[in-house]
Amino acid sequence: MPLSEEELRLLEQMERALVEEDPKFASTLRGTSFRRAARRRAILAGVVFAVGIAVLMSGAIFQMIPVGVLGFVIMLVSATYGLTTLRGRAAPASGEGDVKETRHGFGVVDGGRVHRPKARRGRSSAPFMERLEERWRHRRDNGGL
Repeated sequence: MPLSEEELRLLEQMERALVEEDPKFASTLRGTSFRRAARRRAILAGVVFAVGIAVLMSGAIFQMIPVGVLGFVIMLVSATYGLTTLRGRAAPASGEGDVKETRHGFGVVDGGRVHRPKARRGRSSAPFMERLEERWRHRRDNGGL
C-alpha cells in the first residue's frame, strides 16, 4: 500500500530534520561513510600531487619554465585539497555540508558537527575591542592611573 501525500511529506520532513541534526549519522544510514569518502579524496589528492611532481620535474629537465610552474600549481592545489579533506573541512558532494542555520540563526556544519556560537564568559558582554577602548579612555581621563 503506497504512502499518502501527507505521510510522504512527514517522512521527508523527518529525513531533513535528521540530516540537519546529525548529518554523520544520516550518512551512515545511507551507507556512505564520511571517513571513507574523505580517505578516498585524500588518496586522490596524493596521486595528483605525485603527477604534479612529475610535471614539475619534467619542466625542470627539459628547461620549460611554464611546464614547471604548471607542475607546482598542480602540487599546490592537490596538497591544499588533500589537507582540507583530512581535516574534515571539505564539503561533501551531496550538499550535506551546506551552511545550516541553528536555533539562533547562526551556525556552520563542519565535518558533520554543528558549531554554535559559545556563550560569553566574563563580567562584560561588550566585545573585546570595546572593553580595551574603555580601559584606555579610563586611563587617559584619570591621568595614567
